Amino acid sequence: MKGESLKVIQMLPEFHEGGVERHVLWLSGALAKQGHEVMVVSKGGKLERFLDETVKVWHLPVHAKNPFTALWCALLVARRARKEGWQIIHAHSRVPFWIAWWASSLSGVSWVATLHATFRHSRALVPLKKACACIAVSQTVKDHLAPYLPDKAFVIYNGLLPTDVRWQGSLRDDPFKFLFVGRLSPKKGLQVALKALADVEGRWLLDVVGDGPMRAELEDLVEKLGLSHKVKFWGFREDADEWIARCSCLLFPSFEEGMSMTLIRAIDMGVPILASDIPSVRELCLNPEALLEPKDKGSWKKGIEDILRERKALQLFDRDKIGTVDDMARDVASVYQLCIKETGKGKQKNADRS
Repeated sequence: MKGESLKVIQMLPEFHEGGVERHVLWLSGALAKQGHEVMVVSKGGKLERFLDETVKVWHLPVHAKNPFTALWCALLVARRARKEGWQIIHAHSRVPFWIAWWASSLSGVSWVATLHATFRHSRALVPLKKACACIAVSQTVKDHLAPYLPDKAFVIYNGLLPTDVRWQGSLRDDPFKFLFVGRLSPKKGLQVALKALADVEGRWLLDVVGDGPMRAELEDLVEKLGLSHKVKFWGFREDADEWIARCSCLLFPSFEEGMSMTLIRAIDMGVPILASDIPSVRELCLNPEALLEPKDKGSWKKGIEDILRERKALQLFDRDKIGTVDDMARDVASVYQLCIKETGKGKQKNADRS
């Protein structure tokens, strides 16, 4: 089985910008380059144009939180999986978990789930016990979701595309250049960092790279705090790595994360970081006592003032835990192979009984 070409369906709700979407983009491309056949099933989105040219694309409403739509999608996926010989259905979000489970039950094709976040415990996670295997992007995610996981549950960290880009900024920059990169949603915590910055004196700027449902609210907050001359919103940028490389310090004020692609990219580049004390960040931090309290404006104000005064990286991270996309894809393919082998054993047992 090792080294054999596999046929894998990747399923996610939509293919717009986000950590899960970029994970699937990179994983699909790496699997394709390693000789596997890949098809991405989603509602669609702008990241599709970056897929490897050999990766197939199939648009289905697998984002819809409607059980009848989900069952219809499962029937279509099961039919095509049987007809075309797809060997693995790999689901990347809660609605796709249900669709993959049903499609697997109908087709006999093994399914795998990747868990990208510390989802709230609920019935939405029931399908996970029925998966052949689950992959968590951090030990934090695996531990949090342990009651829902099957026997085969693994931790595989997000990998990064190789890059020659390294940190080119300086802690001596005047003005000091803070940067936030990410989706503008409540759990990302930018609102806390902004309120902390409003009380920080000195020459500093903040660039916000990203978009999301809170953008208008955050822009209003910046205006109310009197920070319009210091904070600029740039929206989604495809050159986010270049922004990370040029900043003085990356702000990472999230309330919760599975394993942030932005964070691990910044660690890999050697960028100074101010991050929240949340479990997935602790996994990578060498001095977790220096992490800042999430949701605590006072803690963030002190952390920001400290780095402006000390002009040195105050939080240290373990770059050795960060691998490449190719490493990640090989590890994921090993899980696929394990599941296919187990499915083969199950079919043989059933044949022997009959």
